[in-house]
Amino acid sequence: MPYFFPTRREGDLVVIGGADARHLAGPLRARVGERISVVDPAGFLLSVQLSSVSSREVVGTVVETRPHDPEPRAKIAMGISLLPAQQLEYALSRCTELGAYSFLLIRADRSVSKAVKPERWAAICREAAMLAGRLRIPSVSDPIPLREALSEDALMLDRSGQSHLVDRAKGDCTLLIGPEGGWSPAELELGSGRLVTMGPRNLRADTAAIAALGVIVVSSAGTAHGSGP
Repeated sequence: MPYFFPTRREGDLVVIGGADARHLAGPLRARVGERISVVDPAGFLLSVQLSSVSSREVVGTVVETRPHDPEPRAKIAMGISLLPAQQLEYALSRCTELGAYSFLLIRADRSVSKAVKPERWAAICREAAMLAGRLRIPSVSDPIPLREALSEDALMLDRSGQSHLVDRAKGDCTLLIGPEGGWSPAELELGSGRLVTMGPRNLRADTAAIAALGVIVVSSAGTAHGSGP
């Protein structure tokens, strides 16, 4: 069963509403007396014993509290070029689970998709954050041009990079992932001096985003503290 975020908390009383209540009462078949894990954004994991279950709201009492610090040490903003919907949503979900701090969506020269779905993207990140038991839900920006994403700490992933990602990414950074067709020559020139590589293999954009984030999280000693895999 995933972790849950409280709709509200009053002392030891925890209330979960909306889609999460419907999910608990429906597919998850939660029952009175059962215990679920609820994440307190203040940095605690609550074991909550349910006293009332309905599709409108689920109510329970805190029976155990323990410190909870699953966030990576490094704050990593993932700049992902607009990809076809299925690939973009997969990257948002998996990168949220791994610990992405936020997402910048980029209108790259070779981006095919132009669709903007902020509510859908926010819901995907929220569900992934719940699954991973994170303390925060990454924000997702409206699509911006690459030039606007080139902050001081930005790194562009590309096979032509002269530096290895693991050598350059040691802390907070913005990691930019190109579209399926790769960065255009103009974009590579714009990112000169920021290009990093993970090797000669040609990866799908969503695979590259997930793998690169994993490299940074581990190299910055930011692995989560939970007992899960």
